[in-house]
Amino acid sequence: MQLDEIDQALIGALRTNARTSVARLGKQLGIARTTVQARIDRLEARGVIAGYTLRLGAAGRPALRATALVAIEPRAAAEVLMRLKSLSNVMAVHTTSGRFDLLVQITAASTEELDLTLDYIGGAKGVKSSESLIHLTTKISREA
Repeated sequence: MQLDEIDQALIGALRTNARTSVARLGKQLGIARTTVQARIDRLEARGVIAGYTLRLGAAGRPALRATALVAIEPRAAAEVLMRLKSLSNVMAVHTTSGRFDLLVQITAASTEELDLTLDYIGGAKGVKSSESLIHLTTKISREA
């Protein structure tokens, strides 16, 4: 779907604050409130906007975040993904190209919890190897 400048500005405003009222969005964008609502409805119907969520600030996030780079055996993806899905502190798993097959985003309340999670991942049947990276500070974040 091709997005025009108004759609892009609307999405940008909603990324900044998804709780902004339709009336205020209309004022910000210089269009009628009903036009804003129609555009939001269209963007949702076409799958451009998939939903709205809460984004935690630093005080509400777990103390530690890490990324595990995981290489898996051929045809072991389903089993490894089931194991990763069972871990509540695994926040996202992405497939990748290159020497690692999966990029696993992890949160933990303590170094002990992170260590146990990484051991659990590394010990999973079908995992050839893994490498972990602990996130220190976030310099840029454009997460929705």
